[in-house]
Amino acid sequence: MKDEEPSMLDPARLKALAHPMRRLMLRHLSVHGPATSTTLGELLDAKTGTTSYHLRQLEKAGFVEEIPERSTGRERWWRRTRALRDMRPPTPGQLAPEDRPVLTEFHRMGLEEDRELFERFPAAYLRDPRWAKASRGLGRMTEEEFEEFFEAYIALLMRYNRTPEEAPPGARPMFVRLFAMPADEE
Repeated sequence: MKDEEPSMLDPARLKALAHPMRRLMLRHLSVHGPATSTTLGELLDAKTGTTSYHLRQLEKAGFVEEIPERSTGRERWWRRTRALRDMRPPTPGQLAPEDRPVLTEFHRMGLEEDRELFERFPAAYLRDPRWAKASRGLGRMTEEEFEEFFEAYIALLMRYNRTPEEAPPGARPMFVRLFAMPADEE
């Protein structure tokens, strides 16, 4: 992780993302761009007060920001910040023991989202294989090589990580996942 970027080592950041509504809101802002708490409430079948509260929690953690030039009166527009693009979570050893349950919940929720995406993959592939791709592989790596491989993957992902406003014409939001684990522990 780059030292100059805000870090997911902060337990408050993990806690902000260990809530299902906040994750859905952040996902919507990441994929579709700016929205109001009213819009998000309608999408998530929640009261505006509830979505406003969760947006403020995401703002405190540095994940979203208000768009002042677009906000008027009581209507506040929100967007995903660019401050924390690399959202790799800390290892358990990097957190105090009392903060580790939040890390466990963060991973549980993330894997639940990933399972849902994997279940959608076959239909997306049948619809248009130009926009749905998968790869499976087996490599033999040392710990150092695996670290190098993972950092290269993150660098490539960051290269194409753009906000809706920065994306070139024809760009689509793409869910990208990488799972890697030892194959000899089965």
